[in-house]
Amino acid sequence: MQAPSDLPRDLPKEVLEIREDIRTMRIRGAGRIARAAAIALSKAAAAFVGNDADEFAKYMEETAAFLRGARPTAVSLPNAISFVMRRLREVGIATVEEGRKAVEEAAKEFVEYSERAVDEIGELGARRFRSGDVVMTHCHSSAAAAVLAAAHRAGKVDRVYVKETRPRLQGLIAARVLADAGLDVILIPDSAVRYFMKDVDRVIVGADAVAANGAVVNKVGTSVVALAAKEARVNFYVAAETYKFSFETLTGELVPQVVLSDASLVAPPRRMARLTGRAVVRAPVFDVTPAEYIDAIITERGVISPYAAPLILLEEYGVSAWD
Repeated sequence: MQAPSDLPRDLPKEVLEIREDIRTMRIRGAGRIARAAAIALSKAAAAFVGNDADEFAKYMEETAAFLRGARPTAVSLPNAISFVMRRLREVGIATVEEGRKAVEEAAKEFVEYSERAVDEIGELGARRFRSGDVVMTHCHSSAAAAVLAAAHRAGKVDRVYVKETRPRLQGLIAARVLADAGLDVILIPDSAVRYFMKDVDRVIVGADAVAANGAVVNKVGTSVVALAAKEARVNFYVAAETYKFSFETLTGELVPQVVLSDASLVAPPRRMARLTGRAVVRAPVFDVTPAEYIDAIITERGVISPYAAPLILLEEYGVSAWD
């Protein structure tokens, strides 16, 4: 956490806790991170003490910067913050009360939009599947799960292969969510993806970020699934809300990466102890899937080619990816 001297003044404890939960990954998933950031801004605005509108605007900008630094790899975080702060900058507030209202309304709008987007992606994505399709997924994505649940309700998909998704094993979460939705789940090791791809009709995954060139940043192993799908001529879909599109990078390789060194993620401590001094653990959290391996990106705005990412950025954020 930042040193106390660097904190915006009068920042409430709730905001500090949200920021810390995002930083330490107690709050996970791009959607949850984005909604938490918007809520934190709303709570910060409500807690401001004073009557100077300029001071309020400065306080909110400092709070936004403070929250932004919690997770450099999470594209949804700065995009959610930008959504709320843009509203504050555009209204031209004359009083603190006007500013507070603008932030709180924008935060509420973003949270509602974020939750609605997942349902819309589910309905749009289900149309890409045919009756009897067998599907594979990787990691846990609320958007991808919504697509599979909607496809199951439509009588199109009953069976899904779920990869364990090391090093954090988020595939276990996906398996539970999809089983609860009524699908028959087959949980497989990450190393078995190519073995089972011959039994699969389509693949769908989520995304932590979509770069301006259409590359997708997602949990490590996604690119291997995409490669196996390409080899087997299996359609590979990505389900992602538009606030996961990054206008700050032309290539997913430039999105800050995280590499863990916790040996317990790879092997039990007693086994690693035998390798002390001779082996280190390197467990990347994300990898990048090139646009040419992706057949379509399913968003709440529609189903697009990955190469249409710059158009989404222009429409959503008013910026050109190539500027």
